Amino acid sequence: MSLYTALARPLLFCLPAETAHEVSMKMLALAASVLGRSAFVPAGREVDCFGLTFPNAVGLAAGMDKNAVALPAWPLMGFGFVEIGTVTARAQPGNAKPRVFRLPRQRALINRLGFNNGGAAAVAERLARWKASGLWPRVPVGINLGKSRVTPLEHAADDYAESFRLLRGHGDYFAVNVSSPNTPGLRELQAADHLRGILRALRKENPSGCPILVKIAPDLAGEDIDGIVSAGEEEGVAGWIATNTTIDHSSVPAGCDQEGGLSGEPLRDRATRVVRQLAARATRPVIGVGGVSDAGSAREKLSAGAALVQLYTGLVYEGPALPRQIAQGL
Repeated sequence: MSLYTALARPLLFCLPAETAHEVSMKMLALAASVLGRSAFVPAGREVDCFGLTFPNAVGLAAGMDKNAVALPAWPLMGFGFVEIGTVTARAQPGNAKPRVFRLPRQRALINRLGFNNGGAAAVAERLARWKASGLWPRVPVGINLGKSRVTPLEHAADDYAESFRLLRGHGDYFAVNVSSPNTPGLRELQAADHLRGILRALRKENPSGCPILVKIAPDLAGEDIDGIVSAGEEEGVAGWIATNTTIDHSSVPAGCDQEGGLSGEPLRDRATRVVRQLAARATRPVIGVGGVSDAGSAREKLSAGAALVQLYTGLVYEGPALPRQIAQGL
């Protein structure tokens, strides 16, 4: 057993899940300020993707560092890239608490956070401060964008464009999140017409050609994936992220279920199938995420056609040594 699984995890798991996350983020934010080194480059095999060079194929998924409070700390764990957010144009508190739930036997989480974040302007200011401090990481930094809850679906394109305008000088790539199950109606934006509108609005704000990716749900039928790929690639997406959390809770034991998106080990096979389907249809690279908790599960995503992988729930259960272990194992 590692020090994390033997000591730190039992202590953190004594706390409510979201409280444990907040404590961890405060500790990492302190470590980022004290120990963050802009010259540090994680070990691993380099991957060239989306016009960027990744020191290794293992990235931090969106949702962990929503407000970029610990940005320099992640490469010190071995991450080859970091995706912050989800960030919305308007600051918002998210859904009512409690809204994060552990399923230790399934090595899973259920969350219904609802894009709680400080808003695009505040996150842009923090990113600017990290750059000015000299602690900006030497790995690609992605920014995951979502729709503000108060914005009607018909105005979603303008909402995403506003966030992009505020943040475009800070991200090496941007991910359009139209697949979270925790914002009412958001997944409707995966439909071809909605997605085209969002991507066209972003393209107008993107003269430098910063890579734009789209993150999709794991619950799509094959024909839906076909339509999304056609619409996205015709509108110039640089790549895809598969997948977000799932609304299929059939693996959750009776009495343990909660409303929200399910992540972790129960998502592993489903996410891999979507990666395989997406990679077979798309001509742009895919990032695989969902149930990545060791080198073997990461290799599954890569064998299915992913160019890179991301993790979140695996970090909760395995601890800060995990990204380096996976990168070495690959």
